[in-house]
Amino acid sequence: MLADDLATHPLFAAASSASLQALSRAASRSEFSAGQRAFTEGDAAGTLFLVVRGELDVIKRAEGGAEVVMHRLGEGDVGGLTNLTGAEPRSATLQAIGAAQLLFIEKAAFVAAMASDPALTAAVLRELGQKVRRKTAQVATLLQRTQRDPREKVVFFDAKPYERAAFDARLPDSLRVRYLEARLGPSTARLADGFPVVCAFVNDDLSAPVVEELGARGVRLIALRCAGYNNVDLAAAAKAGVEVVRVPAYSPHAVAEHTLALLLTLVRKTHRAAARVRDGNFSLAGLVGFDLHGKTAGVVGTGKIGAIVASILRGFGMTVLAFDRVQQPELVAAGVRYLPLDELFAQSDVISLHVPLTPQTHHLVDAEKLARTRRGLVLLNTSRGGLVDTAALIASLKSGHLGGAGLDVYEEESEYFFQDRSDRAVLDDLLARLMTFPNVLVTSHQGFLTTEALDNIATATLDSVAAHLAGAPLTRAVRG
Repeated sequence: MLADDLATHPLFAAASSASLQALSRAASRSEFSAGQRAFTEGDAAGTLFLVVRGELDVIKRAEGGAEVVMHRLGEGDVGGLTNLTGAEPRSATLQAIGAAQLLFIEKAAFVAAMASDPALTAAVLRELGQKVRRKTAQVATLLQRTQRDPREKVVFFDAKPYERAAFDARLPDSLRVRYLEARLGPSTARLADGFPVVCAFVNDDLSAPVVEELGARGVRLIALRCAGYNNVDLAAAAKAGVEVVRVPAYSPHAVAEHTLALLLTLVRKTHRAAARVRDGNFSLAGLVGFDLHGKTAGVVGTGKIGAIVASILRGFGMTVLAFDRVQQPELVAAGVRYLPLDELFAQSDVISLHVPLTPQTHHLVDAEKLARTRRGLVLLNTSRGGLVDTAALIASLKSGHLGGAGLDVYEEESEYFFQDRSDRAVLDDLLARLMTFPNVLVTSHQGFLTTEALDNIATATLDSVAAHLAGAPLTRAVRG
């Protein structure tokens, strides 16, 4: 049975049947549960091993005794080849992430098999060449961790070049940060090891397991460089002793103006017109739009962003209706009329969403709400994708009831937005279908993306980090 398992592994694929039989007699299986260690750095190393099933972390002790996860092994990976004939102990600890199975082979038997089997020897040499390259990178990682600048206190996840430039321009001399392209999630939380502060973005995963691991690795502050915190398990953070801060108002004008950019583009079809002209087509057929002046707009949520949108729409000569739990007196004085949500949906030609995503607002716009709207309604969402039931939105577009949609957010955007995926197919069927409609405009959550907003985000975030590191209480204005 073990000989059959070995024969399917690339390292042993060309080995002779005699070698496989000899190795199987010198092999044994071992099962490990989540968190269990197969062996510890410094243990005797009389065997090499193959990962048959599951994943395991390779952990090394850094200067001072701290343990650092160097990399992860998965099914088919081999360990122990770099010390086949020496007497050196295990160079790292191997710890199972979940249920895992290893196959251990006595080194003496393995060396004997190589001596009589040239094909096996050639395969081992190829594998060793790859391991040397991997180990060089691992050593560099360990040195980077153990010789880190003591001013380096914050690790950024999902950091983009435009964000780095904004933060670097605001960094004080007393603080250094580490930028990572990887998003924060269960498989990357270990990269925060040793950092007291994690800076995360809107699509990072801050669910309970991730927050708990961050707390266990010494993180004491999660600084969100965004306004929303629906992606954070705040109860888990409190339990883990991790504070959460955000940037409640970085540039409401940026998002509000992007909302109007989507609206104007949709109703005047400028995106289609520009594409035509670029191709030498100057026809106006199919480009008929409509005046905003005299139409009715509904603004759902009149916080800072919604209030600015309402004011701009009033400037276009539109009748503006609003819905919110708290009415803004200055908007009422300017002629904005607050109505119940159902009435707003029934009376509006344009509806713009500006409320946070909560269990109460999830799928606020569903099939029932859309059915009550005027035919030809233009729906705008620059807040959170989960406010809109995408399947219901597509059904209304297909029927011709909905006149158009301008979306800067999408409920499953985390797999696509902020990334260049131009060389791959869009596998999300709903997103792919949305992008086929000529009266739908989708942008990649860029409403915040202005010079002023980036500067405000960097300033507010770094102020919160500085206050935390100094031991000062964080104000409620920035708490999550």
